[in-house]
Amino acid sequence: MIVFSFLRSLIGLVLFIIWTALMSSLFILGLWVRLPRGFGNRVICVWGEGVLKLFGVQVKEVGRENLIEGSCLYLFSHTSFFDVFAMAARLSGMRFGAKSELFKIPIFGPAMKLAGVLPITRNNREKVMRVYERASKRAMKGRQFALSPEGGRNFEEKLLPFKAGPFVFAIQAKMPVIPVVIHGALEVLHPDSILPNWKKWSSTITLTYLPMIAVDSYEIETRQELQRRVFDQMKAYF
Repeated sequence: MIVFSFLRSLIGLVLFIIWTALMSSLFILGLWVRLPRGFGNRVICVWGEGVLKLFGVQVKEVGRENLIEGSCLYLFSHTSFFDVFAMAARLSGMRFGAKSELFKIPIFGPAMKLAGVLPITRNNREKVMRVYERASKRAMKGRQFALSPEGGRNFEEKLLPFKAGPFVFAIQAKMPVIPVVIHGALEVLHPDSILPNWKKWSSTITLTYLPMIAVDSYEIETRQELQRRVFDQMKAYF
């Protein structure tokens, strides 16, 4: 079985590059001919779902009743790129924050920029806060975003200390927060491997949506209280 899953993942890696380029091109074309925004959202969902199928990954959702319509900020535990693929497949209309280096990838980078993905420059807090400030206007119009409060991938199934930026963003934009705990993604793609899911024929990623937290009662000066509250709620699932 390992031999077959290894071959599947090896072929899947090649197809992933082709699939991503194809769906990025389709997204750009949709904007160029001015198709409705829902078309672009659907392309992103299909892209994420396609990546999961290439590597035999299924998604289980828990707490979907906690999701809301309109603006919100998903704060998710982040251990693998497959966190992104799973959420992209299941949360239509949401936009991620992504490290700025990814925007340099041909076709994919321009598609991310046009989609409104937030470019996050690590170790440059001032630049990141400017990105959040501009995005606040979109959030007030109903846009949903997803950020890792840990500031990047964690290579263990536990929580790292949270960064302040996402909480400042939520308070400034008056976006309610929905914590998302993700399990199983690290097993699909560990940092020591470049081949997803090569030891198993199938795997499952679980997305657990926790109850929404309103931010109306918080100010920038009290954002640490919000930060601790979200951390404590998410930590209970580890």
